[in-house]
Amino acid sequence: MNKQQRIKKNTEFQRVFKKGKSFANRQFIVYLLKGEQEEFRLGLSVSKKVGNAVARNRVKRYIRQAFLELKDDLLPNADYIIIARPQAAKLNFHESKKSLEHVLKIARALPKK
Repeated sequence: MNKQQRIKKNTEFQRVFKKGKSFANRQFIVYLLKGEQEEFRLGLSVSKKVGNAVARNRVKRYIRQAFLELKDDLLPNADYIIIARPQAAKLNFHESKKSLEHVLKIARALPKK
């Protein structure tokens, strides 16, 4: 993911939290804010409740890879913030991707197939 596709600054996170809508399942919470930019942007939040540094980094890698695989189907002009819940640490990549697809379909960011 290139730099234009990342949300890093606290002010950008707060804007999505305040103005966006949230959707959740057991493993992930997604905040979605539609914007005017050309491509989607992604922000990640994985707290220490999820696990140690190895587990947190694994969850973040899984989320980034799932978004790269889903990028053609996602809303292109939206900001996404993904918050991982502690149950996300127990999932492998395919389960994580399936769970993210589920919550993104709830958010209507992915078309239902």
